[in-house]
Amino acid sequence: MRRRAAAAMFGFVLAFAVLIAAGVPAQAQVGFDRPGGDYTSFPLRSGDPTQCAARCERDSRCRAWAFSYPATDSGNAVCWLKSRVTPRHAVSCCVSGVRGAGVIEPRSGPIEFAIDRIGGDYRQFDIAADPTGKSCQLACEAEEGCRAWTYQRAGYGGPNPICFLKNRITRPYRRPCCISGVVR
Repeated sequence: MRRRAAAAMFGFVLAFAVLIAAGVPAQAQVGFDRPGGDYTSFPLRSGDPTQCAARCERDSRCRAWAFSYPATDSGNAVCWLKSRVTPRHAVSCCVSGVRGAGVIEPRSGPIEFAIDRIGGDYRQFDIAADPTGKSCQLACEAEEGCRAWTYQRAGYGGPNPICFLKNRITRPYRRPCCISGVVR
């Protein structure tokens, strides 16, 4: 009798776990590419990876997608639709995902993904590519007068990523070009 009850309980817990896992949508991976499996590509002038994910959702052939931010100031972002799900590889230029995932930017404390804080700049400089924006945040934290920062991805303001340090906290604007934060 106890074995049946234990087996029934185990089955219930397992079924519940499967239902929970099925209800949690997969997430797109910021900072990853999925090379291979391409059947079409096209430019995206907006530079927004959510448009690439949405296009995959509308195309029955699409199983996965990869989005690349603009590589130059005058270039466009590019979306690749894939007929199969290929392994992901860490690359700072890209966002990728599988059909049904959408784009969910990572949350890691005070870092604001896809947010631009316009104005208040007292200093700006080219910085190494960093899909997390952490290097720009650290530069701001190292300066006494810095209150906020914005990391602008390569291709939006020039060929290199740019870090903007700000002496005041400005209003956040939703823009795929940037990662921002407030430090003090």
